[in-house]
Amino acid sequence: MKNLARNFDPTSRRSFVTGAAKSLLGLGTMAFAPNIAFGNDKETILSGGGKAKRVIYLYMGGGMSHLDTFDTKPGAETQGPVESIKTSSPGIQISEFFPNMAKQMHHAAIINSLSSTQGAHEQGRYFMHTSYFMRGTIKHPDLGAWTSYFLGKGETKLPGNIKIGGGSGSLGGGFLESKFAAMPIGDAEGGLKNSALPSGITEDRFSRRMKRAMAMNQNFLSKYNDKQVRAYTGMYDEAVNVMKSEDLKAFDLTQEKVETRDAYGQNKFGQACLLARRLVESGVKFIEITKGGWDTHVDNFGRVRENSGELDQALAQLISDLQDRDMLKDTLVVLTTEFGRTPKIVTERENGRNHYPKAFSGLLIGGGINGGIKYGKTDSEGREVEKDLVEVPDFNATIAHALGLPINKEVFSPSRRPFKVADKGKPITKLFS
Repeated sequence: MKNLARNFDPTSRRSFVTGAAKSLLGLGTMAFAPNIAFGNDKETILSGGGKAKRVIYLYMGGGMSHLDTFDTKPGAETQGPVESIKTSSPGIQISEFFPNMAKQMHHAAIINSLSSTQGAHEQGRYFMHTSYFMRGTIKHPDLGAWTSYFLGKGETKLPGNIKIGGGSGSLGGGFLESKFAAMPIGDAEGGLKNSALPSGITEDRFSRRMKRAMAMNQNFLSKYNDKQVRAYTGMYDEAVNVMKSEDLKAFDLTQEKVETRDAYGQNKFGQACLLARRLVESGVKFIEITKGGWDTHVDNFGRVRENSGELDQALAQLISDLQDRDMLKDTLVVLTTEFGRTPKIVTERENGRNHYPKAFSGLLIGGGINGGIKYGKTDSEGREVEKDLVEVPDFNATIAHALGLPINKEVFSPSRRPFKVADKGKPITKLFS
């Protein structure tokens, strides 16, 4: 055994410790990012900005059509059959697919001038999350990881960064330490898997196992002082803290009234939004929820209607709940996607729309954002940005600014290359009170 361990390469040692963690704790562990960022961690002066203490980030995977949601063009041929409706903010109209959100638009800022340079799904998703283009030589942190890196997790024993639905994919901590990457939750109703002691394992027996594991780890670490091994030593402690925390109740949706669960919608996305509300109440700083199905090359209007129904119900209820709890003022709700859909309607594909990175829309709600406004403008057919262009890094810089992250601070990757939260993006300061 001694000779075998000595001959482990870093990947093998990582696999060994991962397996040990799973066996001894009964907890799944996330893939460890072997790179560690370098920088002056003592720098604590933040950039100011809004009042946001936390973010609920709603990601519409596939490319949400701007013309059929929040940038309608009444009377234009490119609009198709979707009607526009009035909202609670005078002069602002949105798609008929959002009757519940129409009553909440006085809380929201619609960004109608988003534009991306990435027209493929994977590249567009990566760019929207990180502000950087995909590279084969480096993985960049997403906004959740940056938030955890700069703000920490606070007093909660729950992870500070959580993803619900969609899997962790290739997005996460990037070159930052693995502890800043999101903890993935596949299904909101399933809760946090493997968070209780296995059947038949008492607290006393678990404690004895942990002591043996710590002794094994200490002996292994003293001989093979590897970064990955050190990281998993800390992971043991954090996993045990989570298992014993009262905050775990936040994952139990059965504690909510049936009426409340119905109000969010009895579907995966609706229940994920309800879980997000419970998690921010428990101190989690960044929660991302992915809702796919927006890649509407075929039957755009039917599919957008269906997707918008779930989004409209859950988002409107989330805003209402946060407002009732006096939390909307310091919770930033973000709605975004990787790109829009073509103004041209593809009739031969049952009235579909193709990828369109040139112009699309997003929402920013709460967290010090001025509500009841539209920022930016596309032309009369939704083809070109005419006013106040917002590039993807600008949108991300605005989110970072709302959180008070130091957007101008450079953090160095292991290769000594400097990176910022939103690259060269500039926050839209006009959106803030």
